[in-house]
Amino acid sequence: MKVSKLLSSPSLKGMRIVAGESGIKREVHTVNMMDAPDIIPFLNRHEFLVTTAYHLKDQPHLLNELIQAMANQGCAALGIKTKRFLDSVPPSALKLANDLSFPIIELPLALSLGEVVNHTLRVILDSRANELAAALETHKHFTNIILHGKGIETLMQELSMIIDCSVHLVDQHLHSISGRHPQLELGVIREDIERESNRFSPSSHMAISFSLRVSKKTYHLFPINMSEKKRVFLIIEGEIPHENHLHTLTIEQATNVLSFALMKEHALNTHAKAIRNDFFLHFLDGTFKSQDEIINRAKEFSLQNDCDYICAVGKVDQADSHDSFTQRQQKSDYIFEYLEEVIQQTAVNIHFFTKSDECILLFEAHQGLSYMKILKDIQLRMTNRFNQTLSFGISNVIHSFVQVRAAYHEASESLSQGALSKRTNFIQSFQTRDLLELLRLIPEKELSHFYTHTFKGFLSIKPEEKESLLQTLSVYLETHCQISETAKRLFVHRNTVVYRIDKCEEILGKDLKDPETTLQLRTALRMKKLLDT
Repeated sequence: MKVSKLLSSPSLKGMRIVAGESGIKREVHTVNMMDAPDIIPFLNRHEFLVTTAYHLKDQPHLLNELIQAMANQGCAALGIKTKRFLDSVPPSALKLANDLSFPIIELPLALSLGEVVNHTLRVILDSRANELAAALETHKHFTNIILHGKGIETLMQELSMIIDCSVHLVDQHLHSISGRHPQLELGVIREDIERESNRFSPSSHMAISFSLRVSKKTYHLFPINMSEKKRVFLIIEGEIPHENHLHTLTIEQATNVLSFALMKEHALNTHAKAIRNDFFLHFLDGTFKSQDEIINRAKEFSLQNDCDYICAVGKVDQADSHDSFTQRQQKSDYIFEYLEEVIQQTAVNIHFFTKSDECILLFEAHQGLSYMKILKDIQLRMTNRFNQTLSFGISNVIHSFVQVRAAYHEASESLSQGALSKRTNFIQSFQTRDLLELLRLIPEKELSHFYTHTFKGFLSIKPEEKESLLQTLSVYLETHCQISETAKRLFVHRNTVVYRIDKCEEILGKDLKDPETTLQLRTALRMKKLLDT
């Protein structure tokens, strides 16, 4: 409530302002009564102080100190009952009040100080009651918009009309949720918003206001919490007068309703994404035995079988080895959440999935698709947004959804091969493209027979030893029989590699320096990967 409203109240008729009239828009939140000389330490912001000036009658100069202190502490006004102990307000006090725009009000003789306090409190409470009633109606109006299915966009339009300001809704990554106000250029103010939004604590509900240096426009950032880790921001462009409580309450009610609407929407979206992701993971694990079942289930998620696909598997490059598994997983989840939102804004059909610490991008391949450019753009965004690098392995083009399992293993293997070379922020394509295309034409039974015949000597070896020997052999062949490079990639001593390779030659009964032998072994290992998929 403003001082001007207090002066116009019928119950306080007879009060008149004698100085500081330019400050009648000051806010009045409380009222206090004083006749003690040590009141200054107890003054509060937006407080209306009433007094008989008894302790000032012999020391009128103290009135100047009181006025200055009240103005400094943001008090609302000073009410003096003149004609009692102080015949009139000294001219020096009137001048000071005018200079400070601090209202001095002459109280009527007919009302005691107690009555002035009671009537003022009643006016303040009536004003607050009216504001709360208006806020309740606004809340009901906004709630009905959501309940009747008109959506968040309609609510935002209503809010914009009521407060006469452009409004915008962005997520925690500053991606637009509500885009009905193109005059708000997020690209221009992105850095400013990121800087200001970082000032919020996770549980903060306080708004932050800031202005751009170039355009001089003012923006207000209101946090809307959706969960412990997720929040969105309501951005309001333009001035919101501090004295306009109705607008402030309207914005508060809008953020409350938006919070519940967004939480509901987020829960539904999260559930739908989980179902879609679970289907894809079960598909990769070979849970579905029938191709018809795979094809029909895939259609439910807009995954057509008669379509060419390219699979890319990505991982966050973990530079900090001190992070625990949980910390690494949380970091990956947060980055992948942002990445999914980035992908949704692209014009290319990309299906996004996650598997533990991997993200899987399934491109619908078509002529002119520049998936390498898209992946490089994603890497650049990760570096700029999180100061974090992301590496990808890419599969060959496959010609139906039922072959995606094989494409995933190709992409995963490409990612592993790139990681073995100690690189980061790389994009590794599958290297044996032509060979695997040919091998897929061979019946599975023949592939299995060739592999078993090639490695029949390993059948009598213990599983643990067999696995380490075959892994060493595979890396040894991939590194063109380089002992040192093999040891480096496997994180073992070179003598260990020498021992294992000698052991493999003994089991196979062949010389691994022979080109025909290495070709047969490399081909058999590629066949094994196809058989495993």
